[in-house]
Amino acid sequence: MGSRWIFDGHIAGIGTSSGLRTVVGVWQDSPFGSFADVMLQQPSGHRLLLAPTQEAADFIASTYRFDEVQVLHVSAALDAQQLTVDAGPLAIRAGVGARTLLGSALRAVPRRLAVHPRWLGAVSPLAALTAPGARTFGTAGNGRLEYYGLSDLHHVTSAVVTWQGADAGTLSPILPPVTFGFSSVPPRPSLARVRTMVLEGRP
Repeated sequence: MGSRWIFDGHIAGIGTSSGLRTVVGVWQDSPFGSFADVMLQQPSGHRLLLAPTQEAADFIASTYRFDEVQVLHVSAALDAQQLTVDAGPLAIRAGVGARTLLGSALRAVPRRLAVHPRWLGAVSPLAALTAPGARTFGTAGNGRLEYYGLSDLHHVTSAVVTWQGADAGTLSPILPPVTFGFSSVPPRPSLARVRTMVLEGRP
């Protein structure tokens, strides 16, 4: 068995009418402690990582694909009704709404099974059908394998997003899909409870 990195927390996917698309990771537990990061794709396709430490930035950038990496202060606060993110040139105030039908189905799966690599490898094709662009298993950078174990999913119902001090537009689908790795987030803005596992070698 090779090296294993586990990240436990939430991922939010938020799109705007200007074409700015963001994927926010709020990690309560990780190899780098509790932290937040933002993967951002501009309308031009330019992919940017905003990370709070060089150590976290190096690992994320070696697992996903970016055109630019910035290490700066990233803070995120999440509760049952709101996600707030401040990350240098980016600010997000998003409303968290009701659990989705898929979220209700995910909660029916025992969490120990829902995050197991064999289960995630088996259900990955189904995930792509229920949430176009999303996968639960695939290959990442540097020959690594990656698994996304979802256990809950809520709609994001509103968002005020500013980029470099300017309004990025109204809340919109994450289209086209982001291209940081093998998987995008669901097209409809959402907040997922997730356990991400990155492996070198076999699980």
